[in-house]
Amino acid sequence: MPISNKPKHIFEPNPLACGQAVLAMVSDTDIEDIFNLVGTKKETTLNDMKNALKALNISISRQRLQADKKSDLPQIALLSLETPHCWHWSLYFKGTFFDPEYGKLENFPPSKRRYFWELKDVENIG
Repeated sequence: MPISNKPKHIFEPNPLACGQAVLAMVSDTDIEDIFNLVGTKKETTLNDMKNALKALNISISRQRLQADKKSDLPQIALLSLETPHCWHWSLYFKGTFFDPEYGKLENFPPSKRRYFWELKDVENIG
């Protein structure tokens, strides 16, 4: 399944499922299917996210980079954010932040430290 051309925002169905919500948004896949793919409705690790993205035919860059401002981000990115509550997954898609907790935003959700990995369709690598 390639990256969605027009992601639809999904709020996390529980406070621990931000990763699954991001995967559902970026791939336009039903959240229940993502729960089955990842194998949990709770926290996801980077390894969980990488394995799910691979299964969805979405490539994730090898290197984690820091983002201080929006212009640091590529067109599509998986974000790892240190929010006031915890570390949190979010999606950046062509100028808009699709955050499972805060909604669709024009700028980063509240966060101290911000890291990202670029996402691409596997067919578009190279």
